[in-house]
Amino acid sequence: MNWTGLTVGYALSGSHCTLEEVMPQIQRFVDAGANVVPIVSQSIMTTDTRFGSSNHWQQSLRQITGNEIISSIVEAEPLGPTKKFDVMAIAPCTGNTTSKLANALTDGPVLMAAKAQMRNQRPLVLAISTNDGLGLNAANIAKLLIMKNVYFVPFGQDNPTAKPNSLVARMDLVMETCEAALENKQLQPMLIERFLYA
Repeated sequence: MNWTGLTVGYALSGSHCTLEEVMPQIQRFVDAGANVVPIVSQSIMTTDTRFGSSNHWQQSLRQITGNEIISSIVEAEPLGPTKKFDVMAIAPCTGNTTSKLANALTDGPVLMAAKAQMRNQRPLVLAISTNDGLGLNAANIAKLLIMKNVYFVPFGQDNPTAKPNSLVARMDLVMETCEAALENKQLQPMLIERFLYA
C-alpha cells in the first residue's frame, strides 16, 4: 500500500516492555510515505524503566517521525475538529487504556486522541498488551470488539503457563491491520497463537 499523503496517529501507552518492539513498526509507516504523528501517555513521558528512559523513547519518536510528540489533553483536543488522522493506532494498548476507552474515560492525550478519532468515525486500531486480558479486562476487550470503526491487531496469549490471563498483539502486524482498517476490514485471523513458553 502507498501511504504517501496519509497521516497516521501512532499512540503509545505504558507497556514499556513492548516499546522496543513497536519502534520498527513506526519506521515502517514512515518508510512507506506516511506522515506519522506520535502521541504518548503520561507514563511514557515521565517514567524511566529497565526497558529504557523516558528521554530515550521521546528522542526515538521524534527522530523516526520528524514530528513533535502530542503529550497532553490540550494538544490532543484539536485532533477532533481538524480530522487530522486517516487512521490511528494505539500500540501498545495497555489494559488500563483498554479499560478507560471501553468505558468512555478521557484522562490523557492517548484517550483524547482516540475519542477524536471515534468522533470522526475513522479507524482506530488497538494492539493490546495486558496481563489481565482474559481476566477483568476481558469484558472491556469484548466491548471494544463490537464497536464500529475499532479494529484489533491480531493477538494471543504470550505466556499461557506463567501468565494465563495475559494477551499481547503481534506488533509486527500493526501496519497490515491499519491497511485493512482503512478498507473497513478486520485483519484475520484476529485470535492467534502468539508465543508459547514452557
